[in-house]
Amino acid sequence: MNLIPDLEILDELDAPRLTAQESEGARKVYIETYGCQMNVSDSEIVAAILRAHGFGLTRNPEEADVVLLNTCAIRENAEQKVRHRLDVFRAHKRKRRPGLQIGILGCMAERLRHKLLEQEQLVDLVVGPDAYRELPQLLEAAETTGQAAVNVQLSREETYADIAPVRYDSNGVTAYVSIMRGCDNMCAFCVVPFTRGRERSRPVQSILDECARLVEEGYLEVTVLGQNVNSYRYVADGTVVTFPELLYRISRISPELRVRYSTSHPKDCSDELLYVHRECHNVCNYIHLPVQHGNTDVLRRMRRTYTREQYLALIERARRIVPGIALSTDVIAGFCGETEAEHQDTLSLLEQVRFDHAYMFLYSERPGTYAARKYKDDVPLEVKKRRLQEIIELQTRISLENNRKEIGRVHTVLIEGPAKRGSDQLCGRTDTNKMVVFDRQTFHAGEYVLVRITGCTSATLFGDPLARTTLAEAARVETGRL
Repeated sequence: MNLIPDLEILDELDAPRLTAQESEGARKVYIETYGCQMNVSDSEIVAAILRAHGFGLTRNPEEADVVLLNTCAIRENAEQKVRHRLDVFRAHKRKRRPGLQIGILGCMAERLRHKLLEQEQLVDLVVGPDAYRELPQLLEAAETTGQAAVNVQLSREETYADIAPVRYDSNGVTAYVSIMRGCDNMCAFCVVPFTRGRERSRPVQSILDECARLVEEGYLEVTVLGQNVNSYRYVADGTVVTFPELLYRISRISPELRVRYSTSHPKDCSDELLYVHRECHNVCNYIHLPVQHGNTDVLRRMRRTYTREQYLALIERARRIVPGIALSTDVIAGFCGETEAEHQDTLSLLEQVRFDHAYMFLYSERPGTYAARKYKDDVPLEVKKRRLQEIIELQTRISLENNRKEIGRVHTVLIEGPAKRGSDQLCGRTDTNKMVVFDRQTFHAGEYVLVRITGCTSATLFGDPLARTTLAEAARVETGRL
């Protein structure tokens, strides 16, 4: 299997995240997180479990007694980055810190445990995503016996519903709330069902309680998470709560709490869910709706359960029910057997839908998946790279054209913190999930502000701040305009 080189557009996805908090403890733990928002949420759970057992948290690996890498197995490149970091930490252990314990958590843990432990002897601890409660005991056992400790058993019940996460990589304004775990979809290219197990939904009240605590702590936005978040379904005492109902209940906690979610599957994007977007002013008018490809035959090979025509019909319905809704997507270039004509169908779908944003990838074969077992990874790497570049160039143009239409409009922006370009500027997101950069003036993180858009790139809007507002007041003004 050819290693797919790093791509600049994926740097943000592959960049490690560190804990925002440090705390004292008998032994200090350094946690480095790779991959999706679910992994960040899992690291918050891990931090809470370890802190409750007397461990401290540090952002400095040099002073750590335990180094944990929470890993992603979705793409080859993500695994290679983690392997490089393991080499770095093993060298540090050998030269300076012989008592250092190194552990692998998450999706790579389950998939590569034999290589990491037996063949390469890179780690002292391997723990899968359903075994984090056992971390303190596993660390103690590894230290006591000198033998590697392992638990990668998947669970049909574990949701960590009773654990209050330590907010990780947090700006104090926005937070993740995990509402379900696992995935039942079995897409041909995806390793998640094998590394995270079957779907199970967290109890409703525990989700509502966590969101309410976040509001009390001053958070103004929650993103509810799941591998297939809109398939959420919790049954208790004969009552069924589906994802639209859960989203509605979260929105009722506070009129000033913005609510987002990720990641959804087209098959579960119901009209009921779309009407929640329309009727609840604080449920953001933005959906990440992965299409993966624009050709029906390729979608069938991918086992995506919808056709091109059905996906386009869903987009039309979403825009009819929720005028102005923003859409983003995932696209894979070079899937098994992809012809030039099939690739052109992806380009034409992007032109037709005109997504606001897209995550675009080269196909990377993952061992154990349906595609790896049934199909040949037969699109040459150079062809994959060329097709991906065409997708990137097209989507970049579309994103820029969409953003130019925002110039002159006024958006309600939730300020998240300083902009990357300097402390004299702030940044935040619109309801439609577009990043806006503007002068600081007298504004602060955690405020809603009206911003008139004055310029843009394909990825960012620029504007002039006009006045502070509230989410409820901004909704009343917008309703009056309509």
